Amino acid sequence: MSLNTIYKRGQGKNTRLGTGLGLLVIVLVGCVVLYQLLAAQSILIQTLAPVGVCLVLSWLIFWVMNKPTIADFLIAAEGEIKKVSWSSRKEIVISTTVVICVVLIMAVGLAVFDLVFNWIFGTLIGLY
Repeated sequence: MSLNTIYKRGQGKNTRLGTGLGLLVIVLVGCVVLYQLLAAQSILIQTLAPVGVCLVLSWLIFWVMNKPTIADFLIAAEGEIKKVSWSSRKEIVISTTVVICVVLIMAVGLAVFDLVFNWIFGTLIGLY
């Protein structure tokens, strides 16, 4: 396999593209930070160093994303994601409502117990 070909073109396209773009965003943010750190240098060094780093790391991302072991893993991951049974919007709304209600009930219960214990230890026992 040559260095500039895409391994198993079309398979796992979304996962591979998303992973590559995510890595590229990280590289670009790093290059912007490098550009800012080199502000004391000449404009040529300040510009060419981040651009060079960006180009080298972009090529490295492309190369790694097309290594057979990594590409096969991402292809398999996308296949597994397609098998997931996602909840409907109605189920999510109901589940979220139940969780919020339970948390509110627990908060009120804890507040009541706190007030009762505060009264018991403060008034009856005289610890406060």
